[in-house]
Amino acid sequence: MAKYVVDISTLLDGSLKEAVISGAVRGSVLVPEEALDYLERLARQGDGVGLIGMEELRDLRSAIEKLGLGDLVKLEFITAGRRGAEPDELPSIVRRLAKENGAVVVTSDPFLRDSAAAMGLEVLYLGRERQSLTIEKFFGKDVMSVHLKEGVPPQAKAGRPGSWRLVRLSDEPMTRQQLEVIARELVSEAVRGSGATKLEIRRPHSMIIQHKDLRIVVTFPPVSDGLEITAVKPLVKRRLEDYGLDPKIVDRLEKSAEGILISGPPGAGKTTFAQALAEFYLSKGRIVKTIESPRDMVLDRAITQLSKNYATSEELHDLLLLSRPDYTIFDEMRDTADFQLYVDLRLAGVGMVGVVHATSPIDAVQRFVRRVELGMIPSIIDTVIFMKDGEVKKVYSLAMTVKVPAGMREEDLSRPVVVVKDFLTGEPEFEIYVFGEETFVVPLKRGEGRAPSKKLYSAVISALKRYVPPQEIRVEEGEDGVVVVKVPEEYLSVVVSRGVNKLEKLRRRFAVDFRVEPL
Repeated sequence: MAKYVVDISTLLDGSLKEAVISGAVRGSVLVPEEALDYLERLARQGDGVGLIGMEELRDLRSAIEKLGLGDLVKLEFITAGRRGAEPDELPSIVRRLAKENGAVVVTSDPFLRDSAAAMGLEVLYLGRERQSLTIEKFFGKDVMSVHLKEGVPPQAKAGRPGSWRLVRLSDEPMTRQQLEVIARELVSEAVRGSGATKLEIRRPHSMIIQHKDLRIVVTFPPVSDGLEITAVKPLVKRRLEDYGLDPKIVDRLEKSAEGILISGPPGAGKTTFAQALAEFYLSKGRIVKTIESPRDMVLDRAITQLSKNYATSEELHDLLLLSRPDYTIFDEMRDTADFQLYVDLRLAGVGMVGVVHATSPIDAVQRFVRRVELGMIPSIIDTVIFMKDGEVKKVYSLAMTVKVPAGMREEDLSRPVVVVKDFLTGEPEFEIYVFGEETFVVPLKRGEGRAPSKKLYSAVISALKRYVPPQEIRVEEGEDGVVVVKVPEEYLSVVVSRGVNKLEKLRRRFAVDFRVEPL
């Protein structure tokens, strides 16, 4: 009876099971216990690679039993005595076991195929070049994203940012087996080293994969209540000229803006605009690099795309300082480490373009207010671009001055103030300043909410600072005379339940009404 030693790649892409069912493999199928241990270790951590590999082993044994192949195919486990082997050790274990047992090496890995052949071992190569993956077949005309979940019919968003509709691609619910095939294809392409497919992020019970221009998120239970795959595709690649920007804005971006924030809600077109800006700078003879997580921008090959998932902040800091780009595009800054890297590189003289989620343009600036000193803000941010429905809706400029803040009267209250202006009109819309130990972001325009009196402002902050970080509180006077207190949504319930009595005391003291809203 022939003997076969199988490589882990044939489990991840399902090719071993296909070879057994088709009759290409008949005999003793020897699985290294080191490979089984590795997959089990990953599966216990919730890693998608381990979950897929273990599921495939179960399916393989089940297929042998259901098809009555027990006399023709014997599934056995053998060991090379190297427990706890790392993934880069598995190919050498396969070669060693094949040599010791006079077995055929079964693999989908072209590198293992070549190294085993160089040792004079017989090889059964099951790897195949796929023209397209199953996930790509769901993308028809104008499809922005595909949403697949076990037990639910496949759905897609069709249209364009700001004008889309949810459509059902089939009336038949997706089965777990169908989704596992799709996930297995993606993982095997990434593990095989296909340049078109990269496993960008692996976390317990979730994966983010970049396949060509598709950003694919795979989640497993218990993170999600069922196996789910979401794939997002950029519909258009726009140039900066396509946005119809005022010439003053284009001139600022080209000549003087070096600390840029691109903000907006999810799906507003921030990354698409960042792509256009990156290629605009490249066309002007600038060296441009990106920091992405995942690397889903579609850019000219001359722009180097760095992954935040494969390098630490310190490594990225050193790489960018030593390679000296003129501009770095930081796509989706999320946590404090991201903001600190942006700040460090900007203060080192690197032009920075940061992409952040925000529901209003000033909210993007507030993300920095609680992380850096007030005096540093104009040095690291000079231009804020707000995106909505795929278009540029607002552009702010920032500058530092010394003045009496709006709403105050006494000259001795003059202090450094960051003035946030509408770039096109030059009209101030917000002031940021320190009063006491707190930093305030105060709206100036009536439509955005007027600044209340200094005493009332301070009283509200003092009343609520036990429940909300002071820098996260915004106080505005509405046109109806009601004082609007805005706090981040995660603090809303505690303010309503515990802070309402304190606001009631302030209502009687200042003879004003209050309304609490999410920021």
